[in-house]
Amino acid sequence: MRILTSKRGRDYLGGVLMIALGVAAAFQGASYRIGTLSRMGPGFFPVALGVILALAGVAIAITARFERDAVDAKSLPPEWRAWFCICAGIVAFVVLGKYGGLLPATFAIVFVSALGDRENNLLAAAILALGCVVVAVVVFRFALQLQFPLFQWG
Repeated sequence: MRILTSKRGRDYLGGVLMIALGVAAAFQGASYRIGTLSRMGPGFFPVALGVILALAGVAIAITARFERDAVDAKSLPPEWRAWFCICAGIVAFVVLGKYGGLLPATFAIVFVSALGDRENNLLAAAILALGCVVVAVVVFRFALQLQFPLFQWG
């Protein structure tokens, strides 16, 4: 039971659990037709998510294995600023996505959420938001050809 009391032990066990769930989801999804990227079958999504979950579990378990003991999270005060900024960023994305388009919505969610980090300033948040806007336009507009307007009014 000592392993469950340390953060490193909980992270390690959490990573192992994620690996097990990811492998199980991938095997279950593989029982259906997987298909290709252009013609996905019903098993493609579960297999892809299972593999991603297992890889994330591997990363968590590896980092937990080599992690030094840190400050206990129970002794730190809650990060109300971060909670507020992330929630406000999501609301801004929903509202601006509906009435403003992809560019302002993406900029708003990244900019407002980045302000939740006490080490970020306005310039750093704006640069991060602009970079994410460029990536969003390239990925969602040009690569995936998503029918989400870049700009719109009302």
